[in-house]
Amino acid sequence: MLAIVLRDSNCCTFASLFMQLYRKATNMNYIQTDEVFSVLTGKVSTAINRTFLRAFANEGLDITTEQWTILACLWKEDKVTQQTLSNITLKDKPSITRLIDNLEKRRLVTRVSDLTDRRINLIHLTSAGEALQAKATEIVQKISEKTLMGVSESDLNTVREVLKKIMNNLH
Repeated sequence: MLAIVLRDSNCCTFASLFMQLYRKATNMNYIQTDEVFSVLTGKVSTAINRTFLRAFANEGLDITTEQWTILACLWKEDKVTQQTLSNITLKDKPSITRLIDNLEKRRLVTRVSDLTDRRINLIHLTSAGEALQAKATEIVQKISEKTLMGVSESDLNTVREVLKKIMNNLH
């Protein structure tokens, strides 16, 4: 992510080289930091994560946004493989393993051996994990409504489509 936009054309960093090429391609003399796509999306992502973490903590939920993502997948379909969770969340296997380990320590999920293939572990919600669903979903719903206030359905659909295209281009 291009987090620093340098205006010094004599500086020989990747960021300044990128910006020089960008300026030439777009015929711009300079670019505002908040106009650089990667900076803007990074700021939005960070703000959303902080908002969710604060809201979870204020409501007594001891989970991170990453853990919530795993729990939300399991609330939709329980007893799935770690690979399935990795595919859905686009997280690598070590990250999924770490998240599940931490959720297991909190007694929100357990690993259960697959009946047909004992090499495969299915991730299963515990009763404590199931009990978080209503409260966490309510928090997420309230934040989503506040976050999207004033954004039309049409604009939201456009953003979704653009972000999907970008993700497809990167894979």
